[in-house]
Amino acid sequence: MKRTRNILLAEFLVVVALALGLAVLYECGVLCAGMWATSDTLEFALATLMELVTLVSIPVALRMFRFRPVRKALRSRGEMALRTYGSVRILLLGVPMVANALLYYLFMSTTFGYMGIILLLCMPFVFPSLGRCHYEVSTSCGEE
Repeated sequence: MKRTRNILLAEFLVVVALALGLAVLYECGVLCAGMWATSDTLEFALATLMELVTLVSIPVALRMFRFRPVRKALRSRGEMALRTYGSVRILLLGVPMVANALLYYLFMSTTFGYMGIILLLCMPFVFPSLGRCHYEVSTSCGEE
């Protein structure tokens, strides 16, 4: 179980570090911010897409382990399923968070920044602690 938890923790930390690393690089002037700021049509299309992705990914990621097929896989395959679904859950929040951070600095649009912050605030709810890992593979997890 510790190996699975360490893998999930590494994924969690890498995603958060990527988002924060982008912010540091842009804020320190290493990367040029606002490169796409003049492209209003592209900004609108990407903002709409990222709003939809963000609105869908948050509830799916937070409730994923309550879905019947996921619960069944966790009970039957245990750690292997936890590693798979835990990674998916972390990436459902992490990939849009990193994308929103990047798009914020490319367009300098607060829309992307706010969505990235919301996703960052959701990340502690999927933090892979050892206790949570044990709970999620136990037979009592998600009983109705």
